[in-house]
Amino acid sequence: MFDAIRDDIRTVMERDPAARSRFEVLLSYPGVHALALHRVANGLWRRGWLTSARFVSHLARFLTGIEIHPAAKFGRGVFIDHGMGIVVGETAEIGNNVSLLQGVTLGGTSTRREKRHPTLRDNVTVGAGAKIIGAITVGENSRVGAGSVVVRDVPPNAVVVGVPGRVTSKDGQRVGGIDMNMTDLPDPVSRAIEQLVEKIHGLEADLDSLRKQLERSGIQDKEEAP
Repeated sequence: MFDAIRDDIRTVMERDPAARSRFEVLLSYPGVHALALHRVANGLWRRGWLTSARFVSHLARFLTGIEIHPAAKFGRGVFIDHGMGIVVGETAEIGNNVSLLQGVTLGGTSTRREKRHPTLRDNVTVGAGAKIIGAITVGENSRVGAGSVVVRDVPPNAVVVGVPGRVTSKDGQRVGGIDMNMTDLPDPVSRAIEQLVEKIHGLEADLDSLRKQLERSGIQDKEEAP
């Protein structure tokens, strides 16, 4: 635990030119506090103490403004800079040496208990306010621009910008902008409504069948009556 905190402090000193001393980082960097509390919450979660884990996660959110589900997986050397408003979902996986800036969301689209949040490979940087949605993968050494919305897999060594996110650079070379269109982004509300409509149609068909059976039974009873 203490070794991990020392690594977090060293990471901040290496990547944030505003950091003046390790003591300053320990006292006043919410990203360091959020990661430390997440390790506690994650340990409780893996041991089956789910309510306690969620409480520690909630406490971390209250203290830091950073919301990380206790089941989310983090590598080493993660840097959370100006972390207010960051949200990391339950099945998110974050590799080594990843940087997350203020307001980043690693969100899901499915309402099922399955892999539904992003995976960030090693050395990924996600700019302020970016939204990465769904069970997609952002490849190694890629960067997501501030305010971008990404709903498609991102190849390694790429730069993604815009809404919807487009790959504008790959392996250091500019590209024409690979479309990462959002038009078929799963909508859990629409999906739930469609499922309800299907169930209603099924119930209507069952009722119609039952009504016809009752009508046939009534006719047969009349014919058999003396």
